[in-house]
Amino acid sequence: MSRAFSQEAIAPSLFEECVDLATRAPSAGKTQGWSLLVLAEDETSQYWDIALPAEKREGFAFPSLLNAPLIALVLADPHAYLSRYSEPDKASTGLGESVEQWPAPYWTIDASFATMTLLLALEDRGVSSLFFAHAQEERLREFFGIPAHVQVLGTIACGYALSYNERKGRSSSRARHTASSVIHRSRW
Repeated sequence: MSRAFSQEAIAPSLFEECVDLATRAPSAGKTQGWSLLVLAEDETSQYWDIALPAEKREGFAFPSLLNAPLIALVLADPHAYLSRYSEPDKASTGLGESVEQWPAPYWTIDASFATMTLLLALEDRGVSSLFFAHAQEERLREFFGIPAHVQVLGTIACGYALSYNERKGRSSSRARHTASSVIHRSRW
């Protein structure tokens, strides 16, 4: 994970190879109702002009984040799941009737699995990345033509990390859980 990127471009074939691996992430009914809206190189300024306008950049803690040569918005489509679960092999579940029928939002879960797979694949190939919450969602939707029913999970910045980070994130001093603190054996 990095918050400080060089401007060196990522080869499109390298990114597509990583996305191809992400398509192998678990998916309910193999629906794969997620997608990426990808902005590369000069196009990334369109994202930043909306999400972090120039007048708000002064004092921004991570200015080299804006150097990331590739930005991908992670999108999840609940309608894809309704459609898939209306097909003959899944219709008996009743999950194709409405999103309210679902015990959990699998469009979000599946997109999250795919996102994690993508982040790990990038890291494995020497490309740093950062998943973060987006700002100005309605403006992003309008500008990039994202349909109203599609969920915008967040943003991934991708690129080659600078050899330094401007500063650590506010949560960096918080300890990670240990395996023993998250494993419940036989019962809670």
